[in-house]
Amino acid sequence: MKDWLRKHPDVRTIRVAAADLNGQARGKRVPARFAEKVVKDGTRFPFSVLNLDIWGEDIDDSPLVFEQGDQDGVLKPTERGFMPMPWLEAPTALLPIWMFRENGAPYEGDPRHALNAVVQRYKARGLTPVVAMELEFFLIDDSGKTLQVPPSPRSGKRRKAAETLSIRALDAFDTFFTDLYDACEAMDIPADTTTSETGLGQFEVNLMHCDDALRAADDAWLFKMLVKGLARRHGFAASFMAKPYAEYSGSGLHTHFSVLDEKGDNIFDSGGPKGTVQLRHAVAGCLEAMHDSTLLFAPHLNSYERLVPGKHAPTAISWGYENRTTAIRIPAGNPAARRIEHRVAGGDVNPYLMLAAILGAALMGIEDQKEPPAPITGNAYAMDLPQIPSSWEAAIDAFENSDILYRFLPKELIRNLVQTKRQELHYIAELSPEERVELYLDTV
Repeated sequence: MKDWLRKHPDVRTIRVAAADLNGQARGKRVPARFAEKVVKDGTRFPFSVLNLDIWGEDIDDSPLVFEQGDQDGVLKPTERGFMPMPWLEAPTALLPIWMFRENGAPYEGDPRHALNAVVQRYKARGLTPVVAMELEFFLIDDSGKTLQVPPSPRSGKRRKAAETLSIRALDAFDTFFTDLYDACEAMDIPADTTTSETGLGQFEVNLMHCDDALRAADDAWLFKMLVKGLARRHGFAASFMAKPYAEYSGSGLHTHFSVLDEKGDNIFDSGGPKGTVQLRHAVAGCLEAMHDSTLLFAPHLNSYERLVPGKHAPTAISWGYENRTTAIRIPAGNPAARRIEHRVAGGDVNPYLMLAAILGAALMGIEDQKEPPAPITGNAYAMDLPQIPSSWEAAIDAFENSDILYRFLPKELIRNLVQTKRQELHYIAELSPEERVELYLDTV
């Protein structure tokens, strides 16, 4: 990390930042001349900072605040190290950090530690998850009274409708996407294919598969930060909110994963299209935990406007082979790359918590040798199937009362997240629909 600073003498300030429960970056601005001290000693801020609500307010009656004296945690650099922040004017470096207790133990309310604990359980069994994510987002002109797609920097015209897989739509924002890919290269974010999607001004960028689940979640968290910051530099907004337009499909964050054994072989590969018994066990675990985990896949009020049957967002707890109407899809293709696609999450999630829930549930299924129901053929939306919670309040209740989630999530994190979401549920009722959109547009 010190070498990076010496190789970038133009960097004048750094940001040290950790992800809170909502995936918001919380941290500090530090002059570059003091950066080496942060690398060596870390920094400090209260445990409660990772447990703020979506507005950045303390949680009422949180034991982290008055009951415990609002104690400090110790925040240390992650293994990611420094990286540039290409969306800022001045040369600036970002240093991702995560929180520990004074005695060096991980703070269980830190989302990154929650995911790391799941990864360590895989490692204890000689297993390694391989993860790839597909992130959808909208480019939005929010300068007026209503949201609309930004005018093309090339033609000055606005797209009036969705243009699925349109090259013309991609070319219209070529300067933005060229800068985005250059920035991903500078930040070492493995951005692959970009497509124009079914929403108004909606695009999807795929992040390449990675055999380090923590790094994959880092990539998604950093990518969201980058896209939003870079869009503002281009004169418009980028948003990962689940459903900015009522009449168009929302933004998802689909996660593909397989699992390698100690020899580097994919334990889901049977040599054929159906996959192994371990694949079925992992699917069964994901299905069993899906209802109670919904809050991590749909963490905000707006999230539930996306979860409408028939609108490309799965609501039924189901799985199938090469079936995009189901919540769990087994893609076709080379058996060596056999994998599970988890399709429930929206673009507004905290990637660390989402991935902890998916991989934790899959490992639970493998450990318990669970068997799933028969795979779905046909339209899952038209079938009488078990459903995930249909409202934010119901998802909070299911999360709080679950007997399953304690298998792979820390009790303190569950408690903190429930308190956060109940406070948001209370205060968001005071906002108009327009104020709610304004709240979520930039934060999630």
